[in-house]
Parts: sequence; C-alpha cells; structure tokens
Amino acid sequence: MPTDEKQGKARLDAGVWSRKLHHYCKPDAIRGTRELAITSIPFAIAWFLMLLALENEYLWLYALLLVPAAGFLVRLFMIQHDCGHRSFLTSRRANDWVGRTIGVLTLTPYHTWRRDHAIHHATSGNLDRRGIGDVDTLTVAEYLARSRWGRLRYRLYRHPGVMFGLGPLYLFLLRNRLPLGFMRAGWRPWFSTMATNVAIAAVVVLMIWAVGLEHFLLIQVPIVLLGAAAGIWLFYVQHQFRETSWAGSESWNMHDAALHGSSHYDLPNPLKWFTANIGVHHVHHLSSRIPFYRLPEVLRDYPEFLSLGRITLLRSLQGLRLVLWDDERRRLISFKELRAHKRVHSYT
Repeated sequence: MPTDEKQGKARLDAGVWSRKLHHYCKPDAIRGTRELAITSIPFAIAWFLMLLALENEYLWLYALLLVPAAGFLVRLFMIQHDCGHRSFLTSRRANDWVGRTIGVLTLTPYHTWRRDHAIHHATSGNLDRRGIGDVDTLTVAEYLARSRWGRLRYRLYRHPGVMFGLGPLYLFLLRNRLPLGFMRAGWRPWFSTMATNVAIAAVVVLMIWAVGLEHFLLIQVPIVLLGAAAGIWLFYVQHQFRETSWAGSESWNMHDAALHGSSHYDLPNPLKWFTANIGVHHVHHLSSRIPFYRLPEVLRDYPEFLSLGRITLLRSLQGLRLVLWDDERRRLISFKELRAHKRVHSYT
C-alpha cells in the first residue's frame, strides 16, 4: 500500500475512533464530587499530619508523608486539567470554579493554562507548530544547523536535572506568575494570572500566620516541587517515546496525531490513581472531553487501545535519552544515535 494511502487509512481510523468515543464524554456530577473529596480531604490531612510531625520532631513521619502528599497535589492538578477540558463536572460554571480554586494550590492560573493546553491539543505532533504547551524538541537538521553554543543550550535544556529540577522552579514560580507568552491574547490571561497570584498571596499569608514561616516552607515547598516535577514528567513522557509520531502541517492530522503520537503509560494501579489515569493519554488526546474516571471504561470496552503506544514505568525512563526528531527514520533518537549516524556517514 502506498505511503499516502496508509496515512489516509490511519487518519480515517482515528476519526472513526473519535466518533465512537463520544459516548463516554458524559461527566457525572456525583462521581466528580466524590473524586474531588477523596483527593482534597486526604491532601489536607497529610498536610496537617506533616505539621504535627515537625512540631513533635517525628522526622521519619514527615518524610513518609511527603510523597503521598505530593501525589495528592498531582491528582488535584489532574482534576484541574479535566476542569479545563470541561469534562470533570456537568456544569461549565462548576468546572471553572473548581479549576480556579485548585489553581491556587497548584500555582497554576486556570484560564491561562486552559488556553495554553488547548493549543497543545490542537497542535501536538505538528512540526510546524511547536512551542506552546509542549517540550521543546528539535529535529536533527535543526540541531545540526545550530552553533556550538546553541547545541549546548539545547543539551542543557534537555538534561534531566534541568528539565525536572530547575524546570518546576521556572514554570511554577516564574512563568506561571506572568503570562508573557500571551501578550496579544487580550486581558483575560492577565486577569486570570493576577487574580490567581493575589489568591496565592492571601493563602500564603494566612498559612504563615497560622503555622509559622518555617513550618509552612518545610511542608509546602517540598510538596510543590516534588509534585511539580512529577507533573512535568507525566506530560513529558506522554509524547517523548520511541514510537511517537510527528509530521509537518501538510500531512499532519489531529486525530491521527492523538492516536499515534500520544502514549499509553501503563503504570501500576496506585500510580494510575494518583495520576488520575492521565497515562491513557492517546485516548485522552483523541477525545479530551472524556472524564478521567471514565477512561478505564474505554480500555475495558475497546482492548485495542491497550497495546497501542504502550510504555511501562521502566521503559519510560529510556525516553530521557530521546531528544531529537529524525525525519529520515521517522522517530525520536538520542545524541548517541546521532553521533553513530554521523560516524557511519563520514566513512561512506
């Protein structure tokens, strides 16, 4: 079958699947309220227990609670994410208010992030529309065309220590505080960001007054940084895997890119719960109005999705090496593979 015909068939199949999944795009207000309760209440309890542990010098308990507390914060962010798609609750207004409120805890202005993320969904896998809501990824040709300094900057940017260490600090403490990327988008992104900043400041002042500066910093800062690193990792790995798909605008199709450019991150069950099934990312991109609590239904009813783009926790770590898109081989490659390819061609 010619290449163009294969691409056309893939697009048709993806479009058909998108229509089939429409049945699942029905939020449940009771289920959504329950999911919010079983996430926010344990988060508050974990925070309070960490405070008691510090006050009584039970450092082992403080350390033990840090990871689950960060996990609850990640899950709150995923609820905010679904609110941004208007898929968490039945009411649009309820989705927006829950999203705005959680945004104060996650340090993420709801409406600004919602707009940014909508662009990500509309452009994911499009080589000609990179740069908003995704991880910067160069093609091999673009990388080789850069100066030595330009290549070094890209290598530093893609280094795990920068991506998941400095990255959360930059994203949540600087970028989310000023929507500089939306200068031409009107007043709404600025209002959303500044209103969130004011609410964050008010909550911080109140919490410092209630528990003291030292205890607040020792609890909230590690929770936020650990949760932010985990969140960045999740959004990173869903599109940075060996079998992902990229294409130029002339051959790019949103449904096809969703189905073949997003992964099925098959995590252990406890991690599936804390990440609110975001690992079923190919289905999410194919039909973003499906609530996260209905994504397992899709996998149960359509097992075809189970193996498509599937990566395990162990295999996902290998994705850290995949940093360049190779147009010739139609896949992501590592710097090591690039060097090997250059050596081979230097002798031919």
